[in-house]
Amino acid sequence: MGKADTVIEKIDSSVYDSVFGGLYGPEHIEAQKKRYVSAIRSFCGHFGEGRDDGRDIEIFSVPGRIEICGNHTDHNNGLVMAASVNLDTLAVAAANGGGGIGIYSEGYSTRIAADISSLDPNPKEFGLSAGMIRGVAAGLKDFGGAVSGFDAYITSEVTQGSGLSSSASFEITIGAILNHLFNKGRFTPVELGRIGQYAENAFFGKPSGLQDQLACAVGGVIEIDLADPKSPKVSRMDFDLGKFRLKLVVTDTKGSHAGLTEEYAAVRTEMESAAMVFGEAVMNDVSPELFFSRVSDVRKAAGDRAALRAIHFIEENRRVPELASAIREERIADILRLIVESGHSSFEYNQNAYPPGAAYQEIPLALALSQWLLSGRGAWRLQGGGFAGTIQAYVPFELVDAYCGLQNSVFGADASKVMTIRKTGCARVPLD
Repeated sequence: MGKADTVIEKIDSSVYDSVFGGLYGPEHIEAQKKRYVSAIRSFCGHFGEGRDDGRDIEIFSVPGRIEICGNHTDHNNGLVMAASVNLDTLAVAAANGGGGIGIYSEGYSTRIAADISSLDPNPKEFGLSAGMIRGVAAGLKDFGGAVSGFDAYITSEVTQGSGLSSSASFEITIGAILNHLFNKGRFTPVELGRIGQYAENAFFGKPSGLQDQLACAVGGVIEIDLADPKSPKVSRMDFDLGKFRLKLVVTDTKGSHAGLTEEYAAVRTEMESAAMVFGEAVMNDVSPELFFSRVSDVRKAAGDRAALRAIHFIEENRRVPELASAIREERIADILRLIVESGHSSFEYNQNAYPPGAAYQEIPLALALSQWLLSGRGAWRLQGGGFAGTIQAYVPFELVDAYCGLQNSVFGADASKVMTIRKTGCARVPLD
């Protein structure tokens, strides 16, 4: 992209205003210009003793995501609909000519150092950023890519625990840096998504599916068919909420994800245990007709909750293509109905609105408030892994203030945020 001082001059001179407007919305251009300049100066402060050190820097933006339909279906090779949003992970990076990766993140004084001389999983790094970074490097190398050292400063609006896939956004950011610095951008967004999932599974120790990474990497509203996870089918579509006088509002209920990995893993393993009754590895390979003819066998072998989670999978796989058709045909009543149905299925059958026995049930409370205000006029649902984190709502223009006010009065002044769907996935800025 160029030397740090030159890039700052271009930003200040409004050279990239149209790029910022496209990524974040016209109303956010000035704020993003300040954010980008601050990130570049922070990079120089950490790696250049406060000044431009003469290296060419590159800037990368990777969005967070929401899940519209297909909750917890990706890890059983099902169908998903997701979208990227206008909150992102922003990285300023430069090759360092060495074998290591060094990263500073906003709000943290300690440098993250990732040794990429060895690219084998290390259980001691499970749950740590260094493990995730090395995992992305290992995955990219397995895909035939070149890996070398770089320095980066990262700041993110996709905060940890927000339910907008901060980990996937971070993984795709690392992949995008390696892709452009050392591989001439040869890897596609779908390939970067697969690399990110590998890193999270094998090096971070979290058994996630592929939905989060693909949504962050590809961008826009996408329908994903994961019947063959090594070659996922991704279809893009337009979903202009403004045409229906609706806004997307995401509410962070401030519940903690700490200690919930086993709960997330159980959703996957219980669906898989239901599939094993039929001699299959995943629920996508079990026909609905066969499943419902042998529900009693599933109960005996895997338990009632596994049976319910399998039913959730089957119903979500039915809903995703129905919702895609409704969006393409602009049938707003059906769109809202299917989103609400998906949310209820997650709550009632998949049972990931709160951990079993939890005294605090923030997500159910936020959903109940949404239903009270929006019933018959909008849509609402939990999203992502669930158990804690965020919900999303599709709110009529005239109810946005009332809706945000109600949720903020319960969960904090900054709990609800109006967001937009971002059409661009992982990006080198200025856009290639």
